[in-house]
Amino acid sequence: MLACYRPEPYVDFSQPGPREAMLAAIKSVGGQLGKRYPLWIGGSAADSPNVIRSIAPANPDCVVGEIAKATATQAEQAIVGAAERFRDWSRVPAEERAMVLAKAAEIMRRRVYELSAWMVYEVSKPWIEAYADVCEAIDFCDFYAREVIRLSGRHPTTPYPGEDNSVEYIPMGVVGVIPPWNFPLAICMGMTTAALVAGNTVVLKPSSDSAVIAAKMCEVLCEAGLPAGVLNFVPGGGGDVGETIVNHRLTRMIAFTGSREVGLRINERAAKLADGQIWIKRVILEMGGKDGILVDETADLDAAAEGVVAAAFGFQGQKCSACSRLVAVAAIYDKLLERVVERARRITVGDPASDENVNMGAVINEGAFKSISEYIKIGRGEGRAVLADGKVPGKGYFISPTIIADAAPNARIAQEEVFGPVLAVIKARDFEDGLAIINGTQYGLTGALFSRDRMRLHRARSEFHVGNLYLNRKCTGALVDVQPFGGFNMSGTNSKAGGRDYVALFLQGKSIAERL
Repeated sequence: MLACYRPEPYVDFSQPGPREAMLAAIKSVGGQLGKRYPLWIGGSAADSPNVIRSIAPANPDCVVGEIAKATATQAEQAIVGAAERFRDWSRVPAEERAMVLAKAAEIMRRRVYELSAWMVYEVSKPWIEAYADVCEAIDFCDFYAREVIRLSGRHPTTPYPGEDNSVEYIPMGVVGVIPPWNFPLAICMGMTTAALVAGNTVVLKPSSDSAVIAAKMCEVLCEAGLPAGVLNFVPGGGGDVGETIVNHRLTRMIAFTGSREVGLRINERAAKLADGQIWIKRVILEMGGKDGILVDETADLDAAAEGVVAAAFGFQGQKCSACSRLVAVAAIYDKLLERVVERARRITVGDPASDENVNMGAVINEGAFKSISEYIKIGRGEGRAVLADGKVPGKGYFISPTIIADAAPNARIAQEEVFGPVLAVIKARDFEDGLAIINGTQYGLTGALFSRDRMRLHRARSEFHVGNLYLNRKCTGALVDVQPFGGFNMSGTNSKAGGRDYVALFLQGKSIAERL
């Protein structure tokens, strides 16, 4: 019997114990860099003539690992093999599938510093961000294990004379899982384990920027007792491996987290019927945001400034929940801006693998560096750069915290997802104007309101159109089953990862009636 779910607690790296454990893990993982990782198809290791070289963003000369790059043919083999394994795995009792996740959670608790260290290298996560990522992965395993037990078995219906009626939730088939690089363990684990614990088999195509972490996740699930062939690991390109997974007639469902453009492409392709396909593919999409924090004249400005800076620049702003717009009413605009800039100046930028005091690491790759730099250039032309060009290391894809003030609500810097440490600050006439500006984007993922006005806080609950709304706190840091995560509009299908509806999305209901 599993105990009640509780979110995994964080550690304090200012304390000697956690600090020394992390330093030791970074040193240990540093000695394992550059290894080669195979594909896993049908329970067997497979090689490929091509490789993905995972590069440390903070040190592009450092190869974190080389991962075999799957071909479209190998992706098809994985899908066909997963379809064959589905018959057996789907019949394993839910309690047994749940125990695999419970064991995986325990393994990650034992390896928490090591797994954190891999993320410090591969995606340049500062220590606490990396540790929180592992904690969230643990939470997904713990929570989804309990959820599948709750959802299993017979569910009662309204009694009817002379009949025994019930509803059961059954697995669907082969699920293609396509996760992002920014939460390389947590989101990858959450999407994968929700599909697996529901009784589906999985074909996993991780991001090429975080494929080593994904390989480590597969190791954890294998050690936890997941049967061979139930999870297939096929890193590769979106144009061949990704398209094969999405288009294949045997793929029953696709779970994707990433950009709006790719998500819409997946949605379009999945809607097309392949030859021999006998179902409508189900699609879960999480596609980012242009998240805003609104601050009115009644707010605690110090608390608001702290929340804005944490949400805008945590993990280099590379979160779909990150605050990329600050909307402040005119009465407190200048005072709040001064506080935000002052706090952002304190942020230290560097390599978290070599400096334990780093607040921000490098952005993920050269392409992101160029794209973010171009947006900063655009922002300078659309507003006033009040913080930019801060001190950064000379090596690596580093960008300092950047704040563009006096941006217009419809400016590109205020409308397009930058996915980097760039904050646009917009002046609103009053609360009404601010709320209109906040809602004036195509996205609707996260947002926050700082106010002491109870009526405004109440109105925000219904009028602030985002899937995750935070009142008088930052708009990042959702916890599993505390703040189920997923947005509106172009932010995705509102699937609510880490919520009590999520595992059910990987199941289908079957009504059974027996005449007595």
